[in-house]
Amino acid sequence: MKKKLVLAAAGVFSVFALAACSSSDKNEDIATMKGSTITVQDFYDQIKHEQSSQQQVMQMIVYKVFDDKYGKKVSDKDVDKQYDETAKAAEAQGTTIEDYLKQNGQTVKEYKKTIKQGLAYQKGIEDHIKISNKDLKTAWKSFHPEVEAQIIQIPAEKDAKDIKKQLTDGGDFTKIAKEKSTDNQTKKDGGKIKFDSQTQSIPQEVKDAAFKLKDGEVSEPIQTTNSSTYQSSYYLVKMNKNKAKGNDMKPYNKELKKIAKQTKMNDQAFTTKVIGDELKDANVKIKDDAFKNILANFTKTNDSSNKSSNNQSKDVKDNAKTKNSNK
Repeated sequence: MKKKLVLAAAGVFSVFALAACSSSDKNEDIATMKGSTITVQDFYDQIKHEQSSQQQVMQMIVYKVFDDKYGKKVSDKDVDKQYDETAKAAEAQGTTIEDYLKQNGQTVKEYKKTIKQGLAYQKGIEDHIKISNKDLKTAWKSFHPEVEAQIIQIPAEKDAKDIKKQLTDGGDFTKIAKEKSTDNQTKKDGGKIKFDSQTQSIPQEVKDAAFKLKDGEVSEPIQTTNSSTYQSSYYLVKMNKNKAKGNDMKPYNKELKKIAKQTKMNDQAFTTKVIGDELKDANVKIKDDAFKNILANFTKTNDSSNKSSNNQSKDVKDNAKTKNSNK
């Protein structure tokens, strides 16, 4: 299975470094020409208004606030684990993490620092999450337990149909998967794989079709489209061990909590409010007018929440006054 190689905060260093320069550094020349020069300050004044720079500085502030407060909850072991997973994802895409970092002008040490900040951010968001029974019931609706299956991935529909015919005529799924599947993560093991409803490495269309299969059944070719390349692929799935979830949530309580937590993590309104609360708690002040609006989305959310809370308090007080006057 393939994961996207995500290098969060990889491009933020140039703006930060320029902003931290002393006055004398900012007056240093970048380039000279007849009758004119371009200084570090000129460059900073130019790029600080660009949308990408605004986004980078906003991200730096958020990561810094979360790292200062929650960074102690992130261990070196956590960072190394994330680094190793990213390295494996890079290899699955035919490159190496070292090459990618080199292209982006980052060292391993610098990248591990961004990993730590990203994990601190995650810890901070998680710290605000409270899971209710309603959240668990919502997660239960779309939950399917882990299954054991085999997959064959094929680029062309015609080839997928030919393979389906071979399998129908008694062909060996394991042998064909090893010979013809383009999924490099599973083909060596005959396409064997385990996944549940939350597995991100398997396309949703494949999961939906697989969960309907009985043990021993092979699906028809399932068309999927890569959201990055817009290229189609076709999957054949053989179900080896399916499992109905039944009606009792309790055996899957741990999995459901993870799903509910991830749902909260993906809720933009929730995370925006959490970030706003943390920025307020950290007393963040923007000193450069060029960046005065970069945190507006978070502060507006906070203001809206406060107004809503104040309005609710006012309603309660007004209702109390009305009741007292009616006595």
